[in-house]
Amino acid sequence: MTGQFYVTTPLYYITDEPHIGTAYTTIVADVLARYKRLLGVEVFFVTGTDEHGQKIARAAAAEGLKPRELADRFAPKYREVWQSLDITLDYFIRTTDPAHEEAVQAFFKKVIEQGDIYKAKYQGWYCNPCERYVSEKDAPDHVCPVCRRPAEALEEENYFFRLSKYQDKMLSHLKEHPDFIGPTSRYNEIRNRVEAGLEDISVSRSAFDWGVPMPDDSKQSIWVWFDALINYISALGYPKKTDLFEKFWPADVHLIGKDILWFHSVIWPCMLMSAGIALPKKIYAHGWWTMNADKISKSKGNVIYPRDVIARVGVDGLRYFMMREIPFGLDGDFSNNALLARYNNELGNDLGNLLLRTLTMIEKYFQGRLPRPAMESSELRSAVEGLAPQIEKKLDQYQFSILLEKIWEVIRKVNKYIDQEKPWVLAKSDQERLKTVLYTVAESLRIISIYLGPFIPESASKILTQLGLPGEVGAGQFNQAVVWGQLPDGCLVKKGAPLFPKIE
Repeated sequence: MTGQFYVTTPLYYITDEPHIGTAYTTIVADVLARYKRLLGVEVFFVTGTDEHGQKIARAAAAEGLKPRELADRFAPKYREVWQSLDITLDYFIRTTDPAHEEAVQAFFKKVIEQGDIYKAKYQGWYCNPCERYVSEKDAPDHVCPVCRRPAEALEEENYFFRLSKYQDKMLSHLKEHPDFIGPTSRYNEIRNRVEAGLEDISVSRSAFDWGVPMPDDSKQSIWVWFDALINYISALGYPKKTDLFEKFWPADVHLIGKDILWFHSVIWPCMLMSAGIALPKKIYAHGWWTMNADKISKSKGNVIYPRDVIARVGVDGLRYFMMREIPFGLDGDFSNNALLARYNNELGNDLGNLLLRTLTMIEKYFQGRLPRPAMESSELRSAVEGLAPQIEKKLDQYQFSILLEKIWEVIRKVNKYIDQEKPWVLAKSDQERLKTVLYTVAESLRIISIYLGPFIPESASKILTQLGLPGEVGAGQFNQAVVWGQLPDGCLVKKGAPLFPKIE
């Protein structure tokens, strides 16, 4: 497979270091990016930090800092956490980058040239934590419908964007592209809202100056959401017609949380229509991680940080749990019991012990050199070979947890195959059959490790290394995985420590 793939996460507010909610979106993006590279696709993967707006200004003031000082403190923490999670991003963008700020102003000027910006008074409600305007229709009690905190009364003369002008075009796009928003429940939600009518929105603020200045009006700052959304093209070099922009836009998928779906699936496309730029191919909104059915967030004080989970189950333990525990798109509850059950039972017993017992037998019966017998067909080989088409299909459908279950079904079949064939008995009675059985198991592990590489990269590399192969699961290896019999004759295995030591 060839081609390009552009995947993004939302930009994260820099009022604290990443928690598992923000880590989730980034891990999902990384899994997609790694899989596409595995297939031989050229990938561009962008994440970054949202550093403008009143929320940041207030958080900085509360600590006696300037907003830029707060941003400079936390932006590196995001880089550090993503590195600790084995995130293979291609570009990290900050909205305070001069190139991004210039792109925002250039974009805004294009929208002005279309006659889509006008000045008027905004009188209503505003949720500072979410940086969103709250209408009477959405919140007659003046409580933000997303974070459930009181909105603030706001009266300012601002610049407005003619969102209403694009209602028909937006609705036509949704009808013509029913897969534009995922999952389907979110598509239906947005389509119903667009059919109910779009209203013009305020896209500037005058009460504070921590933002990108309006073109030709330095007393106004561009609304933080209008600013932040443009990162998806400024990261590619917009407004210049760079090679990156020409190659990767429109984005293949914007991965986001469901709470920011409206901004991405309606406001952003209408902004692009106004500026004459192609729309992204897909917006996919996942659910929230909860604890005791309450959304995990900094403001609620129930944050779980990746570093704490990594200290308990390792990087791959966290990555696996978050991708396996819930279907992508739904909410999921984070519990220590569920985390340890996935780690001990699936990673430890099913996969880790499978590798250990296999290598132990190869060392015991063949002095660590895996013999290559005549190839034979078997039910297990068919099951392993049958994974390839399922992987591509489930990936395209964003069904990560189902994909992992399909892989684990095969892992369990490998364990069952060992129990049925009884290599310890064959060692005394049938050396040729023993060679076939152990090669079949080791070759199954080789292929499975490549398929697991995007999910648990460190452990997948260790499996390959212990099988006596180059360790890295890298670009273009998918084709190697689908061809049975790649383990060479006399391959010297290198048994190591258990991949996933049991945690009590």
